[in-house]
Amino acid sequence: MANHKSAAKRALQAKKRNEHSKARKTAVRTEIKKLRDLIATKSKAEATKQLVVVQSKLAKLSKTSIMHKKTAARKTSRVAQQVAAL
Repeated sequence: MANHKSAAKRALQAKKRNEHSKARKTAVRTEIKKLRDLIATKSKAEATKQLVVVQSKLAKLSKTSIMHKKTAARKTSRVAQQVAAL
């Protein structure tokens, strides 16, 4: 536990920030799962629309340092390849 008032405040801020980041990462994971389901059903039109959503969310995460830039780029590239192969 924190010994100073400022340290206690920083601990609360860190916890809040961690929960916010975790929620955003989880939301992206859900969108990627939706896209993979569409890829499995071979519906290219819907998968293309979902790909735009996934790319947007991944870009936002990498921009705010919730996810590393290269990690987001790798994930985007892989799902884009899968959609292109339909």
